[in-house]
Amino acid sequence: MGNPMMMGNHVIKMPDIGEGIAQVELVEWFVKVGDSVTEDQVLADVMTDKATVEIPSPVSGTVVSLGGAPGDVMAVGSELIHIAVAGSVEVAAPAEPVLAAPEPEAQADADVADKQPQAANAITVGAGEACEPLAPETTTPTVKPCPLKQSTAKSPLAAPAVRKRAATLNLDLHTITGTGPDGRIVHADLDALLLNASPRTSASGPTTGDQQIPVIGLRRKIAERMQDAKRRVAHFSYVEEIDVTALEALRQQLNQRYGDNRGRLTLLPLLARALVIAVREFPQINARYDDEAQVITRHRAVHLGIATQSDNGLMVPVLRNAQAGDLWQNAREIARLAEAARSGKALRDELSGSTLTLSSLGPLGGIVSTPVVNTPEVAIVGVNRIVERPVVLDGQIVVRKMMNLSSSFDHRVVDGMDAARFIQAVRAVLEQPSLLFID
Repeated sequence: MGNPMMMGNHVIKMPDIGEGIAQVELVEWFVKVGDSVTEDQVLADVMTDKATVEIPSPVSGTVVSLGGAPGDVMAVGSELIHIAVAGSVEVAAPAEPVLAAPEPEAQADADVADKQPQAANAITVGAGEACEPLAPETTTPTVKPCPLKQSTAKSPLAAPAVRKRAATLNLDLHTITGTGPDGRIVHADLDALLLNASPRTSASGPTTGDQQIPVIGLRRKIAERMQDAKRRVAHFSYVEEIDVTALEALRQQLNQRYGDNRGRLTLLPLLARALVIAVREFPQINARYDDEAQVITRHRAVHLGIATQSDNGLMVPVLRNAQAGDLWQNAREIARLAEAARSGKALRDELSGSTLTLSSLGPLGGIVSTPVVNTPEVAIVGVNRIVERPVVLDGQIVVRKMMNLSSSFDHRVVDGMDAARFIQAVRAVLEQPSLLFID
């Protein structure tokens, strides 16, 4: 009889993701102790300040232990996971990270073709086969190791945050029909399932089922950035109402004439163009402030951040060189960036380097808002919804389409007078939209 197959313990360490990053946040495990994994299978998602990174397995084997829990901040080089492998004991080594998406909760499942980066199929144990994971120091198996067998079932499409919540609620994602893009399961699908499955109580009766949600991943990054911005920046807001009747008429005319060939225009590319024009006169608005080095950098190019709301949090993809594109070029790029951000496919470079941010909640924009400056920028322009209301024009009461701009500035480097004059310059362009086409 031949000798039994030797087993070794492979230690995967947290890789150096680059950019001088010394530590990352562990967002989610895709495996657990006892699972069989194959080479290149995604083990975990970790998050830097800018992006979510997938950690693949460099070996095939059985998971022996995990080095942390979701939400833990781990140093580069720390032990991430132990995997028992066949053959001689291997030297501990970091895995090669794979850039997955800009943020963990907007990252859809990593095994859906043409929508997300590919990952290996889930590994299952055949029915009736008894097996146990090997202990970390085992060199000769005393029990039958878990066989490597690929499941033929396709994993449902869902973001890591949705997966984690479903696991907490003991819900099987395979039994849920997703209503998101491409059948993605979203939080609303879980809510609907819970609502239908829960016993109804009277409005005055007691309620149960309180849920505790760990603040990790994208949610933690948003919280940290907002807290840091409010702590560092001397915010002040300025609100101005704008008559966009002529602008909306122009947009409709352009769409009627060029929509089929060039694409339809939303309000955003028109606003972007107005900001580009106004910045020429007020370069101090298109700037970034390094408050530690006490240096203000005024940028010639306008890299416009477009605040985009996904199912799982706020993201700010960047329209590079907004001053160089025409209305339709910028419209197509804004649409592409927004879709990439919502689907979790935006690249790291597409989420950093903005010099000025434009924020819009569309029809939910309300009347007035107080947006938070996207540091280290010094200004953010918030767009409120368009409403028809009576106004006095040339002594007559007429119905006009009105919209407010609610903008915030860093008062440490932007004077109130400059902020007001900048918004008035934007207003002048929007109320006389022919100026959008004058260089």
